[in-house]
Amino acid sequence: MDKPAASPSGFDLTPPDATERKRLESGLSREEAEVLLHHGTEAPFCGGLLDNKEDGVYCCRLCGLPLFKARTKFESGTGWPSFHTPFDQSHVLGIRDTSYGMLRIETRCARCDSHQGHVFPDGPPPTGLRYCINSVSLEFVQTEESLRDPLGRGDALAMAPLGRE
Repeated sequence: MDKPAASPSGFDLTPPDATERKRLESGLSREEAEVLLHHGTEAPFCGGLLDNKEDGVYCCRLCGLPLFKARTKFESGTGWPSFHTPFDQSHVLGIRDTSYGMLRIETRCARCDSHQGHVFPDGPPPTGLRYCINSVSLEFVQTEESLRDPLGRGDALAMAPLGRE
């Protein structure tokens, strides 16, 4: 049996199998499914995490993989939560997106391949990038809380030595 793919920060990036995926998808609301599974976009200025300023980690709503630390979030004025740096670069995939006659880079969760949003080259230092992410694609976990681990991959254990900053 192959060893699971792990990120530099210690998280198992092995994709969910068909049974796990079906179970994860069954817990989504209609809006979450539209965005995460069908590459939709929530309306601007409506997302529940847009104004969140608490310390913690923003994780993939579908599989629980940490995607962004709260300290990398900034106010972009676009109507969606924006971040300048991923939690771990290997946790976020960039896919060329030419839909709607535009050239953009779609961001997806590296573990479950769910749609998160897009990344643009107009962000603040240190990266100059703006990860524009749908609130419904994310789950916020406060610093003192344990990570949700819907796949039983040991995510809370992987997170412990890293801290939440």
